[in-house]
Amino acid sequence: MTARLADIAAQAGVSEATVSRVLNGKPGVAAATRQAVLAALDVLGYERPVRLRQRSEGLVGLITPELENPIFPALAQVIGQALTRQGYTPVLATQTPGGSTEDELTEMLVDRGVDGIIFVSGLHADTSADMGRYERLRAQGVPFVLVDGFSPQVRAPFISPDDRAAMSLAVTHLASLGHTRIGLALGPQRFVPVQRKIEGFAAAMHERLGMSERETITLVEHSLYTLEGGQAAAAALIDRGCTAVVCASDMMALGAIRAARGLGLQVPEDVSVVGFDDSPLIAFTDPPLTTVRKPVPAMGQAAVRTLLEEIAGTPAPQSEFVFMPELVVRGSTASAPAAGPGAGPGAAR
Repeated sequence: MTARLADIAAQAGVSEATVSRVLNGKPGVAAATRQAVLAALDVLGYERPVRLRQRSEGLVGLITPELENPIFPALAQVIGQALTRQGYTPVLATQTPGGSTEDELTEMLVDRGVDGIIFVSGLHADTSADMGRYERLRAQGVPFVLVDGFSPQVRAPFISPDDRAAMSLAVTHLASLGHTRIGLALGPQRFVPVQRKIEGFAAAMHERLGMSERETITLVEHSLYTLEGGQAAAAALIDRGCTAVVCASDMMALGAIRAARGLGLQVPEDVSVVGFDDSPLIAFTDPPLTTVRKPVPAMGQAAVRTLLEEIAGTPAPQSEFVFMPELVVRGSTASAPAAGPGAGPGAAR
């Protein structure tokens, strides 16, 4: 217990005696100091004494498209922890193939009286979807925030990474390594993040390599956001002479590495691969993956903060909060092959 008191005191920036007074419910502690000690308990993972637990304010729904891609559980964890610290109970609702749709999950959450809903990579990101569903939800008086994807037709706060900047970071890195044939593997064209990544990719290819938009479009391959999708897209791009492939997710990037190896090529000696997300454990792949890190902690906390403002009746204006990604260079990128595109063991294909 002494060691625990010392940890909590250090985290909260107070004395052990103060921590002891708070935990034992003694008077004489300022409200702000008391709150700092309780926050330190939460951060360090210690359970609050029953009498000090914050009364639950209610339920908040979190709808994600899947949990197989590790970036979604990572985001759900950040959002869940932030909600719990504010006294809310998160309810995770996940779509599965052949299972509940986003609309069905939304209806289920509304029927259970949730105080608000956070949608992650939902239909709001699909330009072919009917955005009227969100206006109908608003008409029911349910506050909501939308993460990853933007639609001017929806009156709500949006939380997004800067997809254009992400592609600029990746292309600039690869161009600095001497790559001139850089491919882009991503999901279906109808999704807003996909369209933005293509825009950022084209702009960076023009700025860094003087490539026209017409030339760039031949280096873009649409597929699925899966390992298999990345493998198929990368195989097509390598066949077009690409010595580097930028992928729209880390899962796709792992597929790209598999594609290169299947063609007898080495990563990164023959083909460089860049991912997107910086999912948990991705630093430990073979080779460790160079990727563009999505600012998950900042985005998750902003989503919760914005939703709680909506719940409190002080909504943010309809706007998009855009967060800058960060390039993380590891072992899957290297200088372009000296002999140019197609060099290496697979050149005889």
